[in-house]
Amino acid sequence: MATSNLAAPQLVLNSRMLYTSWIPEDLQACAQLLPRALDPAANRAVYMNQYVVDSAEQTTGFGAYSLTYLGLDLLDLFAPDGVTPARFFTHYFNSSEVMREYAAERGVPAASGSTTLEVEGGIATATTSVDGRPIIRTRAQVGDTADIVLGGHLRYVTRVGNRLIAGNYPYIGELVSSFEVQSIEFLDADHPVYALRPASPLNVVTGSSFYAPRDSFVYPGGEEDIGPAEGGGGGGGGHEHQA
Repeated sequence: MATSNLAAPQLVLNSRMLYTSWIPEDLQACAQLLPRALDPAANRAVYMNQYVVDSAEQTTGFGAYSLTYLGLDLLDLFAPDGVTPARFFTHYFNSSEVMREYAAERGVPAASGSTTLEVEGGIATATTSVDGRPIIRTRAQVGDTADIVLGGHLRYVTRVGNRLIAGNYPYIGELVSSFEVQSIEFLDADHPVYALRPASPLNVVTGSSFYAPRDSFVYPGGEEDIGPAEGGGGGGGGHEHQA
């Protein structure tokens, strides 16, 4: 693996972002994606962030890129606010080789992929593609103006060897107040990410879903070793979980 020359953390300004969360169809398949030391949150929520950074001037070193990442909310681990669940990366599709190297060094399962995000007629459509083939498409009805400003931290967990690393990601997002997810489609049943597909009918976790035409964040910061990935009393990867 190549070694990134970028200093940590990195700053990203004014990305265009569609963040969604839902209850998945196959709870067991999702739980199997976690290391044994971690368990899915009580509601078994999956999260996904599809976003675009349009120019190199919006970052301190990443350059322009597009990214879709997704995974599971976690049980008994939280962001610094003590309320928002920490989240484990299971899939990560980034258009930038530089950023993939930076993320992979920190345990992120970085793979090549591209994301488009366009708004037309009040509908935001985000499409994630791998090798030129669409694998996920999200549509949401969104308002015209960003009139809600929210700031805070998210906490994402990765695996480096047999250690779990938690990083705090501060953000400031300008969110539209009118927002409703219309569909989240997983388009390729043969791709491993299909395990995270939503249940039918779609059950969106509204408090963790939004559209922000401008979202800025640090990537990552405040990293902490939180223990062995396969030790302890968790069991996301090896135990059956009931609905």
